[in-house]
Amino acid sequence: MSKLWKAIQQHAQNMGDSPAILQYDKTLSTFYTWRELADNAQALAANLRADRIETLAVHGENGAQWIVLDVACDIAGVTLLPIPSFFSLGQVEHVLTTVSVDAVLSDNVQALECDVVTSMTKRGTLAGYDYLVPCTDSVEAADLLSIPVGTHKITFTSGSTGNPKGVCLSQAHMETVCDSLLAATRESDVARHLCVLPFSTLLENLAGIHTPLRHGAQVVVANQNALGFNGASGFSLPTLLTAISVCRPHSMVLIPQLLEALVLSCDAGMALPDSFRFIAVGGATVSHALLDRAWGYGIPAFEGYGLSECGSVVSLNSQNARRNGSLGTPLPHCQIEIDNDEIVVHGPVFLGYVGDTASWQKDAVHGTYRTGDLGVLEEDGYLRFLGRRKNLIVSSFGRNINPEWVEAEINLFPQVAQSFVFGDSRPYCVALIAAHTHEISDADIQKAVDAANARLPEFAQVKKWCRLSEPLPIGIGRELDLMTSNGRPRRPQIAAHFGQEIDMLYTSPNLQKKANREATENVL
Repeated sequence: MSKLWKAIQQHAQNMGDSPAILQYDKTLSTFYTWRELADNAQALAANLRADRIETLAVHGENGAQWIVLDVACDIAGVTLLPIPSFFSLGQVEHVLTTVSVDAVLSDNVQALECDVVTSMTKRGTLAGYDYLVPCTDSVEAADLLSIPVGTHKITFTSGSTGNPKGVCLSQAHMETVCDSLLAATRESDVARHLCVLPFSTLLENLAGIHTPLRHGAQVVVANQNALGFNGASGFSLPTLLTAISVCRPHSMVLIPQLLEALVLSCDAGMALPDSFRFIAVGGATVSHALLDRAWGYGIPAFEGYGLSECGSVVSLNSQNARRNGSLGTPLPHCQIEIDNDEIVVHGPVFLGYVGDTASWQKDAVHGTYRTGDLGVLEEDGYLRFLGRRKNLIVSSFGRNINPEWVEAEINLFPQVAQSFVFGDSRPYCVALIAAHTHEISDADIQKAVDAANARLPEFAQVKKWCRLSEPLPIGIGRELDLMTSNGRPRRPQIAAHFGQEIDMLYTSPNLQKKANREATENVL
């Protein structure tokens, strides 16, 4: 019996009529009590067993039924494959041709009109989803070898380049990570969590569903529109603020851009609820200055670090161990060492990548994963991030420069919303910089660059920069996106998109030439 299912049964017995899952849509209401959650999950698990489902793909918005399905797969021992709703049709096609699934559940089949899905047969509905199954002769025997034995969940990540990779995780691994998260947040005594990120995101799945439910906390679900995310048409901060004010959550998981939005709302004089106890921030580098400003407004923001291959979180700041600007200390289930400046994680690791037998682990319980991230482990155990090894800039003078390091120094200043540093095989570094508002002048940005340069060695200083007309938006899974869905820059795409502007910084004497092109028309 899984630890999640065992906990839900205990909560159903001890507080059966109390709310377990709340639904937010302008107002907050109970969707399932603990007893109802247990009963519905158990009934759905019986359906999955009866239909002999072993691997199930789910494509849908955040909702109570998604959680019931997740728990049912735990009960029935079904391998669950969440398909991010922001994936392009090409990415969906890649996922479903890489993994042999017994069924696909979707709340928006029209968004899945790729060849592999249109060839399926609709069996009806299950748990409120359209229920699609492949034709009998469409599954080749070789496909059955596409995932390692023991895979309980497959998380596809949209990286900076190429097709998404399917990370295969065991149930025991994910339970161990949740054990550590429960220990790290115990002092915060979270009783209500608001899910903001998509459930297909491993971090929200484990930290926003499994961990709160095991603790006996309420989970608040809402569709993306109710939280202010309007797909390709934009993001409404007032809508998100209203949702937070009505729901009064104790905890949330945010990417840095969303934390920054909360801080900017405080700068504008808006009041946030006093219910926050633990706001986890991850997915991309968080500015030290942003964290300090958040805490100054009473927002308990705790930065962490993790990777899907390591089951999500491996280090985290907490109530009893916090240092803004660090990635926290390693969680109890793993050990971290620095080898040749690279962060190396020891402990439970992923089982391997879908379809890549060379990556399958011989010992995933006592494994080792080289992250490709550069970092420093301080004497008292705090981990600091220095950048991605693959992003390393080598100047024409042979000096190694981590662009994230330079960007972090520039982003310390409140007038800067984003900065992107380039300079590979060039004599000096240049940057693309976006201001927080149009009212911030070029002179203000130059002051920030000058102050950052004063903290950097000469070879890493930004000599010239170009102003972006707007901050680059979070990606929605398209090839033309300049940012990933969790806010990381897609550096090759940015360099290609703004190639003319970057080249001019090495030929033009004008240090503040504005970029006339928009990065993209769509935002999350």
